[in-house]
Amino acid sequence: MALAIGLDQEKFTFRMVGAGQRKDRIRITAEWVLAQFEQFYREFLEVPYQAKTAFEQQHHSTSIWLSRYRLSLYSSYIHRMGAYLKAIQPNISIDASFLNQLEDHFWRMVEDRYESDVAYAFMHSIRRMVYRDEWKPVEYSFWGSAQSADEYPDELLKQFDGNGEVTPALLQQILQVPDFSTRYRDIEKDSAAICARINRFAARRHLRVGTIEMVDAGFFRNRGAYLVGRIRFDDGSFTPLMIALLNCDEGVYCDAVILDQNLAHNLFSSTLANFHVTTRFYHELSAYLHSLMPHRALGLHYSTIGYNHVGKVAVMKELKQELENTGGVLDTAIGEPGTVAIGFSGSASAYNLKVIRNHPTEGYKWGEFEGIDSVKAKYSRVHEINRTGSMLDNIIYFNIALEQRLFSPQLLEELLSEASDTVSLQRGNVVFKYLIVQPRMTPLPVFLENADEREVRYVIENLGDCIKNNAAANIFNKDLDARNYGVSHFLKVYLFDYDALEDFLEVKVRSNLDRIDGEEDIPDWYFEDGVIFLPEEIEAGLCIRNREQRMLFRQMHGDLYSTGYWENLQQELGQNQVPAIKVYPDSCRLHTT
Repeated sequence: MALAIGLDQEKFTFRMVGAGQRKDRIRITAEWVLAQFEQFYREFLEVPYQAKTAFEQQHHSTSIWLSRYRLSLYSSYIHRMGAYLKAIQPNISIDASFLNQLEDHFWRMVEDRYESDVAYAFMHSIRRMVYRDEWKPVEYSFWGSAQSADEYPDELLKQFDGNGEVTPALLQQILQVPDFSTRYRDIEKDSAAICARINRFAARRHLRVGTIEMVDAGFFRNRGAYLVGRIRFDDGSFTPLMIALLNCDEGVYCDAVILDQNLAHNLFSSTLANFHVTTRFYHELSAYLHSLMPHRALGLHYSTIGYNHVGKVAVMKELKQELENTGGVLDTAIGEPGTVAIGFSGSASAYNLKVIRNHPTEGYKWGEFEGIDSVKAKYSRVHEINRTGSMLDNIIYFNIALEQRLFSPQLLEELLSEASDTVSLQRGNVVFKYLIVQPRMTPLPVFLENADEREVRYVIENLGDCIKNNAAANIFNKDLDARNYGVSHFLKVYLFDYDALEDFLEVKVRSNLDRIDGEEDIPDWYFEDGVIFLPEEIEAGLCIRNREQRMLFRQMHGDLYSTGYWENLQQELGQNQVPAIKVYPDSCRLHTT
């Protein structure tokens, strides 16, 4: 990729040097940007098929690498192109008219393309990179609307007739949708098990299966693959149908079936690495996923399938629309104030916004503060890694302006005083050098204070799974305080505060349990450098006030109190293995392993 860009830059430089008129330089620059975009987009579209091959060949580490690569591909192009434009045209950042005319010309070149919104986001990102070190906001928007997704092309969906009841033969047809190059371990057994699960689901609700529609593509992520669609019943209702597949030496097998909309929302949450989907119809696919999971904002569905920059625009549009529709303003988020970040949100918003304080509050407990850039880098890293279903993704906006009228006076005063290094007021707009946006959660302590017994039990189990999944991704949150965790609308627990994250492989797992009662000497680990973790102190670190809830956590996740659990996980990670994570409840599994 670097060589190709370098050769294009050489040609571009010669053309620019020979261009005598401004209009020629604008045209040549637009053509160069388009050529770079086309190269990027070709590589971007190839990744899902590479992920499919990785699944078929059981190359789990390759699948993890592809997720990072796909996310970094866009920024790699943008950084190089932005830097090169500034080098060849040093005054470009102060020549707004050049950039405006460049965008006009570029838009005319791409406006009729299916992927025009991706192309235009590409152009805007280059402009944002040119302005990287300046207080010049760039609008996150598209010219024109995205491709209509009211109707789904025949190439996106496959229809299967249920005729009242599902048969194993029909399920065998559905399992062939991804067109794997490797065989199923026992497709007859899997088909029968899935068939029985679906028919029991329908019988309990006195429903007859009409048709089953499936996305004509494989969804690939981490170790697994998924088939995604829905079952339509004769009464007009429907339920999602998601089949989770794994691969082993004996072949592909069905691990789980999801028929619940809440669990579907959790599976497609932005707390996991993006799905790689083998289809090019990303507008229609996002709309289809939104129809299956309507409580998840449309913009987040774009992000879930890898179109993060399209998703960023859609999320910002939705956020502004929420405030316009409710007449509300952004105000301080519920829960206790953060020591490092200022959190704020609209009262009815689906999103929570954050900026990093210039300096942490007195409650900061990690020694010397390493600065805003250090904290922001941790949030960026979480966006780029496998989030294992237990860490909220961060949509990070750079050089963005929001109207002053959208902020409460108290919040605005706090932002301008406590985060003045990255927030300013310009001509009636609040300008952010960066802005972190996350799906909105209820802080865990707030949730536990108001939950019933069933909800508490479910959430406490999810809290332990969250901690385990994070460690499996080589992420250790040394601040285990429950205030750093949130609960979704569907009762799933997520880590959302990242200023205390460390590489788990760098953490030194130690214990005081081997010390003799009454021994007063300072333990040897006390003199070690780095991050020390004593598993027996995990319960105290969580700061859960209710004793019964603490005992429930110990009952459900007693393995987390032993050094053996953590040391075994570090050994797997150190050998470059991909530890298994818990993505869906055991109740969904077919128990075919």
